[in-house]
Amino acid sequence: MLLLNASGCLDALTAPEVASSFDAFVTKTITPAARIGNAPVRIAETDHGMLNAIGLANPGRNVFVNETLPRLREIGIPIWVSVGGFCIRDYVETCEQLAGDDVACVELNLSCPNVDEAPESAAEIVAACRVATANPLYAKVSPHSWDMAETVRAVEAAGADGLSMINTLRGLALDAQLRPTLARGAGGYSGPALKPVALAAVRAARRATALPIVGMGGVYSGRDALELIACGATHVALGTVLFADWNAPARVREELVAEATRAGFEHPDDAFGISLDDVARLAN
Repeated sequence: MLLLNASGCLDALTAPEVASSFDAFVTKTITPAARIGNAPVRIAETDHGMLNAIGLANPGRNVFVNETLPRLREIGIPIWVSVGGFCIRDYVETCEQLAGDDVACVELNLSCPNVDEAPESAAEIVAACRVATANPLYAKVSPHSWDMAETVRAVEAAGADGLSMINTLRGLALDAQLRPTLARGAGGYSGPALKPVALAAVRAARRATALPIVGMGGVYSGRDALELIACGATHVALGTVLFADWNAPARVREELVAEATRAGFEHPDDAFGISLDDVARLAN
């Protein structure tokens, strides 16, 4: 199992010691042109999580490739680049520019709730990017899919090498004057309350595919990570917890081993897919 950060939840250049505690670092989503993102307020706490409407703020792919990526390589761990766009061409051209051994994986952000989505389907984008690059491609899919198994089979058939799931849910919070706390209105909801959604999505995906899955959503403890593994996650990513606890990678690793032992497993990976076993049924 690899432990990663969720895209956008850690600035590796500001906190390289935190980034280096992961098995791989996932960048913020990169788009062709620089973006300043949405107007503030664009982050707000809720009772059980966090809302964000950052809007894919990033320096653009040319600056990223020429300036940011060389600095990220100095951290000394594999780099996964999150790629976004507003049409197939955006994704394809960025994948072409990133092609090479310097990038361990390309994560296609197909499900950002804070910007307008590309008109093409996730499978169409994956298929076009598969032609454009030999780098491993992971598809980051939306938790809003009405049929997760169908979505997973479609991106696998299109050439995805793995899945990242889930992205944030669309959510809204109101302030004391009953107005939206975020300037954009709704935003991406993350945090502990997201875990049951993530577990269900990962379990449904695992029933549909043998591809590697990076499970994420509401992971705050080793027990949370173990539950994702039990539902079929191959790897686990930490997201919102990093805003409050930079020691989370080391802590979650330690807790994961303890929780696996407590559950009767010699190693956390031994719990892989255990929740997919048929449930016990009472005899008639």
